[in-house]
Amino acid sequence: MTRVDIFQELFLVFLGLGTIVGIIVVAYILYNAYKYRDDGERHPDEDLPTLGELPTGGTGGKKLFVSFFLSALIVISLTLWSYGMLIDVENGPESPGEDALEVDVEGQTFSWSFYYENGVETNGELVVPAGTPVWVDVTSVDVWHSFGISSQRVKADAIPGESDQTWFQADEEGEYLIECFELCGPGHSSMEGTLNVTSQETYDQWVQDQLTLTLTLEDGDGNQINDTENVEVTVQDPDGETVGTYTGDDFDDEGALEIGVEQGDTYTVIVESTDGSFETTEDDFEIVDGPEESLQLGGNGGNESSSDGNENGNGNETDDSGGEN
Repeated sequence: MTRVDIFQELFLVFLGLGTIVGIIVVAYILYNAYKYRDDGERHPDEDLPTLGELPTGGTGGKKLFVSFFLSALIVISLTLWSYGMLIDVENGPESPGEDALEVDVEGQTFSWSFYYENGVETNGELVVPAGTPVWVDVTSVDVWHSFGISSQRVKADAIPGESDQTWFQADEEGEYLIECFELCGPGHSSMEGTLNVTSQETYDQWVQDQLTLTLTLEDGDGNQINDTENVEVTVQDPDGETVGTYTGDDFDDEGALEIGVEQGDTYTVIVESTDGSFETTEDDFEIVDGPEESLQLGGNGGNESSSDGNENGNGNETDDSGGEN
Protein backbone atom coordinates (compact mmCIF):
# COMPACT_ATOMS: atom_id res chain seq x y z
CA MET A 1 0.00 0.00 0.00
CA THR A 2 1.42 3.39 -1.01
CA ARG A 3 1.31 6.65 0.94
CA VAL A 4 -1.41 7.87 -1.40
CA ASP A 5 -3.52 4.77 -0.66
CA ILE A 6 -3.07 5.13 3.10
CA PHE A 7 -3.99 8.81 3.25
CA GLN A 8 -6.86 8.25 0.84
CA GLU A 9 -8.25 5.48 3.04
CA LEU A 10 -7.91 7.63 6.16
CA PHE A 11 -9.68 10.50 4.45
CA LEU A 12 -12.55 8.36 3.15
CA VAL A 13 -13.12 6.65 6.52
CA PHE A 14 -13.28 9.94 8.42
CA LEU A 15 -15.39 11.49 5.68
CA GLY A 16 -17.83 8.58 5.77
CA LEU A 17 -18.16 8.53 9.55
CA GLY A 18 -18.43 12.30 9.71
CA THR A 19 -21.19 12.23 7.12
CA ILE A 20 -23.13 9.55 9.01
CA VAL A 21 -22.81 11.36 12.35
CA GLY A 22 -23.76 14.65 10.73
CA ILE A 23 -26.89 13.17 9.15
CA ILE A 24 -27.96 11.59 12.47
CA VAL A 25 -27.39 14.79 14.46
CA VAL A 26 -29.16 17.04 11.96
CA ALA A 27 -32.07 14.58 11.64
CA TYR A 28 -32.45 14.38 15.42
CA ILE A 29 -32.42 18.18 15.72
CA LEU A 30 -35.07 18.53 13.03
CA TYR A 31 -37.18 15.79 14.63
CA ASN A 32 -37.13 17.48 18.03
CA ALA A 33 -37.73 20.90 16.53
CA TYR A 34 -40.87 19.56 14.89
CA LYS A 35 -42.07 17.41 17.79
CA TYR A 36 -41.70 20.08 20.43
CA ARG A 37 -42.70 23.04 18.36
CA ASP A 38 -44.86 25.65 20.09
CA ASP A 39 -48.41 25.47 18.73
CA GLY A 40 -49.77 27.99 21.25
CA GLU A 41 -51.75 25.43 23.27
CA ARG A 42 -50.95 23.67 26.56
CA HIS A 43 -51.92 20.02 26.83
CA PRO A 44 -53.19 18.73 30.20
CA ASP A 45 -50.84 15.72 30.20
CA GLU A 46 -47.81 17.80 29.42
CA ASP A 47 -45.12 17.10 32.01
CA LEU A 48 -43.45 20.45 32.44
CA PRO A 49 -40.55 20.99 34.85
CA THR A 50 -41.25 22.98 38.00
CA LEU A 51 -39.00 25.84 38.89
CA GLY A 52 -36.72 24.89 41.79
CA GLU A 53 -37.33 21.13 41.54
CA LEU A 54 -35.28 18.41 39.86
CA PRO A 55 -37.12 16.43 37.20
CA THR A 56 -37.95 12.85 38.16
CA GLY A 57 -38.49 9.66 36.20
CA GLY A 58 -37.69 9.05 32.54
CA THR A 59 -34.73 7.26 30.93
CA GLY A 60 -32.69 10.29 29.91
CA GLY A 61 -29.73 9.29 32.08
CA LYS A 62 -29.42 5.88 30.46
CA LYS A 63 -29.61 7.34 26.97
CA LEU A 64 -26.95 9.88 27.85
CA PHE A 65 -24.65 7.16 29.22
CA VAL A 66 -25.09 4.98 26.14
CA SER A 67 -24.42 7.91 23.80
CA PHE A 68 -21.24 8.86 25.70
CA PHE A 69 -20.06 5.24 25.74
CA LEU A 70 -20.60 4.76 22.00
CA SER A 71 -18.95 8.10 21.20
CA ALA A 72 -15.89 7.24 23.29
CA LEU A 73 -15.67 3.78 21.73
CA ILE A 74 -15.78 5.20 18.20
CA VAL A 75 -13.20 7.92 18.94
CA ILE A 76 -10.76 5.52 20.65
CA SER A 77 -11.12 2.94 17.86
CA LEU A 78 -10.49 5.57 15.19
CA THR A 79 -7.47 6.88 17.08
CA LEU A 80 -5.86 3.45 17.40
CA TRP A 81 -6.60 2.53 13.78
CA SER A 82 -5.29 5.86 12.47
CA TYR A 83 -2.16 5.54 14.60
CA GLY A 84 -1.45 2.12 13.12
CA MET A 85 -1.92 3.46 9.59
CA LEU A 86 0.40 6.41 10.24
CA ILE A 87 3.03 4.07 11.69
CA ASP A 88 2.97 2.26 8.33
CA VAL A 89 3.53 5.61 6.63
CA GLU A 90 6.44 6.40 8.93
CA ASN A 91 8.16 3.02 8.70
CA GLY A 92 7.46 2.37 5.04
CA PRO A 93 7.90 -0.95 3.26
CA GLU A 94 10.87 -2.87 4.70
CA SER A 95 12.55 0.41 5.78
CA PRO A 96 14.07 0.25 3.09
CA GLY A 97 14.22 -3.22 1.56
CA GLU A 98 16.49 -4.70 -1.07
CA ASP A 99 14.17 -3.66 -3.88
CA ALA A 100 13.89 -0.06 -2.69
CA LEU A 101 15.58 2.82 -4.46
CA GLU A 102 17.61 5.19 -2.27
CA VAL A 103 18.18 8.79 -3.36
CA ASP A 104 19.87 11.67 -1.52
CA VAL A 105 18.04 14.97 -2.06
CA GLU A 106 19.89 18.25 -1.63
CA GLY A 107 18.12 21.58 -1.62
CA GLN A 108 19.80 24.86 -2.47
CA THR A 109 18.48 28.28 -3.39
CA PHE A 110 16.51 27.70 -5.54
CA SER A 111 16.75 24.19 -6.99
CA TRP A 112 16.89 20.49 -6.11
CA SER A 113 19.74 18.05 -6.74
CA PHE A 114 19.38 14.26 -6.63
CA TYR A 115 22.16 11.75 -5.94
CA TYR A 116 21.48 8.06 -6.59
CA GLU A 117 23.33 5.28 -4.78
CA ASN A 118 24.72 4.00 -8.11
CA GLY A 119 26.48 7.32 -8.78
CA VAL A 120 23.91 8.99 -11.03
CA GLU A 121 23.39 12.70 -10.33
CA THR A 122 20.60 14.89 -11.69
CA ASN A 123 19.45 18.45 -11.20
CA GLY A 124 15.76 19.31 -11.09
CA GLU A 125 14.51 15.89 -12.19
CA LEU A 126 13.96 12.80 -10.05
CA VAL A 127 13.53 9.71 -12.23
CA VAL A 128 12.11 6.58 -10.57
CA PRO A 129 10.53 3.31 -11.75
CA ALA A 130 6.81 2.79 -11.18
CA GLY A 131 5.81 0.44 -8.38
CA THR A 132 9.15 0.67 -6.55
CA PRO A 133 9.51 2.07 -3.00
CA VAL A 134 11.73 5.15 -3.11
CA TRP A 135 13.51 6.34 0.04
CA VAL A 136 14.74 9.93 -0.03
CA ASP A 137 17.25 11.39 2.43
CA VAL A 138 16.66 15.14 2.37
CA THR A 139 19.02 17.92 3.45
CA SER A 140 20.00 21.48 2.49
CA VAL A 141 23.27 23.26 1.80
CA ASP A 142 22.19 26.80 2.71
CA VAL A 143 18.82 27.72 4.26
CA TRP A 144 15.74 25.82 5.36
CA HIS A 145 13.72 24.25 2.57
CA SER A 146 10.97 21.65 2.53
CA PHE A 147 10.92 18.92 -0.12
CA GLY A 148 7.39 18.05 -1.17
CA ILE A 149 5.49 16.09 -3.81
CA SER A 150 1.80 16.78 -3.26
CA SER A 151 0.60 14.07 -5.64
CA GLN A 152 2.51 11.43 -3.65
CA ARG A 153 1.68 12.88 -0.20
CA VAL A 154 5.38 13.46 0.49
CA LYS A 155 6.90 16.22 2.60
CA ALA A 156 10.29 16.33 4.32
CA ASP A 157 12.18 19.24 5.86
CA ALA A 158 15.51 20.14 4.27
CA ILE A 159 17.65 21.57 7.08
CA PRO A 160 21.38 22.42 6.77
CA GLY A 161 23.50 19.92 8.68
CA GLU A 162 20.60 17.51 9.24
CA SER A 163 18.80 14.88 7.19
CA ASP A 164 15.14 13.88 7.08
CA GLN A 165 14.29 10.50 5.59
CA THR A 166 10.93 9.60 4.10
CA TRP A 167 9.57 7.38 1.35
CA PHE A 168 6.98 7.12 -1.37
CA GLN A 169 5.88 4.73 -4.09
CA ALA A 170 4.41 5.96 -7.37
CA ASP A 171 2.36 3.33 -9.18
CA GLU A 172 1.28 5.40 -12.19
CA GLU A 173 3.73 6.54 -14.85
CA GLY A 174 3.89 10.24 -15.62
CA GLU A 175 5.40 13.52 -14.50
CA TYR A 176 4.61 15.09 -11.12
CA LEU A 177 5.52 18.45 -9.61
CA ILE A 178 8.20 18.76 -6.92
CA GLU A 179 7.91 21.89 -4.79
CA CYS A 180 9.48 23.67 -1.83
CA PHE A 181 7.00 24.05 1.04
CA GLU A 182 9.17 26.35 3.18
CA LEU A 183 9.51 30.07 2.48
CA CYS A 184 13.22 30.25 1.66
CA GLY A 185 13.82 33.50 -0.21
CA PRO A 186 12.83 35.54 -3.25
CA GLY A 187 13.01 32.51 -5.57
CA HIS A 188 10.90 30.25 -3.35
CA SER A 189 7.92 30.12 -5.70
CA SER A 190 10.11 28.99 -8.60
CA MET A 191 11.95 26.29 -6.63
CA GLU A 192 10.39 23.40 -8.49
CA GLY A 193 11.44 20.10 -9.96
CA THR A 194 9.94 17.13 -11.78
CA LEU A 195 9.25 13.61 -10.57
CA ASN A 196 9.43 11.43 -13.68
CA VAL A 197 7.86 8.00 -13.09
CA THR A 198 8.73 5.51 -15.84
CA SER A 199 8.48 1.80 -16.50
CA GLN A 200 11.24 -0.40 -15.09
CA GLU A 201 12.67 -0.99 -18.58
CA THR A 202 12.76 2.72 -19.36
CA TYR A 203 14.36 3.45 -15.99
CA ASP A 204 17.06 0.80 -16.47
CA GLN A 205 17.90 2.25 -19.88
CA TRP A 206 17.99 5.76 -18.44
CA VAL A 207 20.44 4.69 -15.72
CA GLN A 208 22.61 2.98 -18.32
CA ASP A 209 22.63 6.14 -20.43
CA GLN A 210 23.64 8.26 -17.42
CA LEU A 211 26.58 5.97 -16.65
CA THR A 212 27.86 5.78 -20.21
CA LEU A 213 30.23 8.15 -22.01
CA THR A 214 29.63 7.83 -25.75
CA LEU A 215 32.78 8.88 -27.61
CA THR A 216 33.16 9.56 -31.33
CA LEU A 217 36.21 10.78 -33.25
CA GLU A 218 36.45 13.49 -35.90
CA ASP A 219 39.12 14.40 -38.42
CA GLY A 220 40.60 17.87 -38.86
CA ASP A 221 37.63 18.95 -41.01
CA GLY A 222 35.06 17.95 -38.38
CA ASN A 223 33.91 14.79 -40.17
CA GLN A 224 33.26 11.71 -38.05
CA ILE A 225 35.80 8.91 -38.32
CA ASN A 226 34.28 5.45 -38.74
CA ASP A 227 37.51 3.57 -39.52
CA THR A 228 39.04 3.13 -36.06
CA GLU A 229 41.39 0.20 -36.68
CA ASN A 230 44.46 2.32 -35.90
CA VAL A 231 43.04 3.88 -32.73
CA GLU A 232 43.80 3.16 -29.09
CA VAL A 233 41.84 4.95 -26.36
CA THR A 234 42.96 5.20 -22.74
CA VAL A 235 40.60 6.49 -20.03
CA GLN A 236 41.92 7.82 -16.71
CA ASP A 237 39.97 8.73 -13.58
CA PRO A 238 40.40 12.00 -11.62
CA ASP A 239 43.34 10.43 -9.73
CA GLY A 240 45.19 9.73 -12.97
CA GLU A 241 44.71 5.97 -12.75
CA THR A 242 43.81 4.08 -15.91
CA VAL A 243 40.29 2.68 -15.73
CA GLY A 244 40.15 1.25 -19.24
CA THR A 245 42.01 0.81 -22.52
CA TYR A 246 40.09 0.35 -25.77
CA THR A 247 41.07 -0.49 -29.34
CA GLY A 248 39.35 0.02 -32.65
CA ASP A 249 37.52 -3.29 -32.20
CA ASP A 250 35.62 -1.79 -29.26
CA PHE A 251 33.97 0.86 -31.46
CA ASP A 252 30.60 -0.01 -32.98
CA ASP A 253 29.77 0.07 -36.69
CA GLU A 254 28.84 3.76 -36.45
CA GLY A 255 32.21 4.71 -34.99
CA ALA A 256 31.03 5.20 -31.41
CA LEU A 257 32.72 3.92 -28.26
CA GLU A 258 30.66 3.45 -25.09
CA ILE A 259 32.62 3.79 -21.85
CA GLY A 260 31.27 2.99 -18.39
CA VAL A 261 31.79 5.95 -16.05
CA GLU A 262 30.59 7.46 -12.77
CA GLN A 263 28.51 10.59 -12.62
CA GLY A 264 30.07 13.77 -11.30
CA ASP A 265 33.69 12.80 -12.05
CA THR A 266 36.06 14.25 -14.63
CA TYR A 267 37.73 11.69 -16.87
CA THR A 268 40.78 12.14 -19.07
CA VAL A 269 40.51 10.50 -22.49
CA ILE A 270 43.74 9.90 -24.42
CA VAL A 271 43.51 8.86 -28.08
CA GLU A 272 46.68 7.47 -29.68
CA SER A 273 47.45 6.18 -33.16
CA THR A 274 48.90 2.72 -33.49
CA ASP A 275 50.48 3.58 -36.86
CA GLY A 276 51.45 7.23 -36.30
CA SER A 277 48.80 8.64 -38.65
CA PHE A 278 47.83 11.38 -36.18
CA GLU A 279 49.12 13.12 -33.10
CA THR A 280 48.13 11.88 -29.66
CA THR A 281 45.00 13.71 -28.54
CA GLU A 282 44.00 14.26 -24.92
CA ASP A 283 40.90 15.84 -23.38
CA ASP A 284 39.03 16.02 -20.08
CA PHE A 285 35.32 15.28 -19.86
CA GLU A 286 33.10 16.08 -16.88
CA ILE A 287 30.43 13.42 -16.66
CA VAL A 288 27.02 15.06 -16.34
CA ASP A 289 23.75 13.51 -17.57
CA GLY A 290 25.26 10.78 -19.77
CA PRO A 291 27.23 12.91 -22.26
CA GLU A 292 28.02 12.23 -25.86
CA GLU A 293 31.47 13.61 -26.69
CA SER A 294 33.52 14.09 -29.85
CA LEU A 295 37.30 14.36 -30.05
CA GLN A 296 38.91 16.03 -33.06
CA LEU A 297 42.09 14.32 -34.11
CA GLY A 298 44.84 16.53 -35.50
CA GLY A 299 47.45 15.65 -38.06
CA ASN A 300 50.02 17.63 -36.12
CA GLY A 301 50.51 19.00 -32.65
CA GLY A 302 47.97 21.83 -33.15
CA ASN A 303 44.71 19.92 -32.67
CA GLU A 304 42.60 23.01 -33.33
CA SER A 305 39.04 23.24 -32.07
CA SER A 306 36.38 24.05 -34.65
CA SER A 307 32.97 23.52 -33.09
CA ASP A 308 30.45 25.31 -30.92
CA GLY A 309 31.04 22.85 -28.05
CA ASN A 310 33.15 23.50 -24.94
CA GLU A 311 36.84 24.29 -25.43
CA ASN A 312 39.59 23.44 -22.98
CA GLY A 313 43.20 24.43 -22.69
CA ASN A 314 44.65 21.77 -25.01
CA GLY A 315 42.55 22.87 -27.97
CA ASN A 316 40.50 19.68 -28.29
CA GLU A 317 36.81 19.88 -29.07
CA THR A 318 34.20 18.84 -26.54
CA ASP A 319 30.62 18.57 -27.78
CA ASP A 320 28.36 17.79 -24.82
CA SER A 321 24.85 16.98 -25.98
CA GLY A 322 23.77 15.44 -22.70
CA GLY A 323 22.22 18.70 -21.47
CA GLU A 324 21.16 19.55 -17.98
CA ASN A 325 18.12 18.33 -16.17
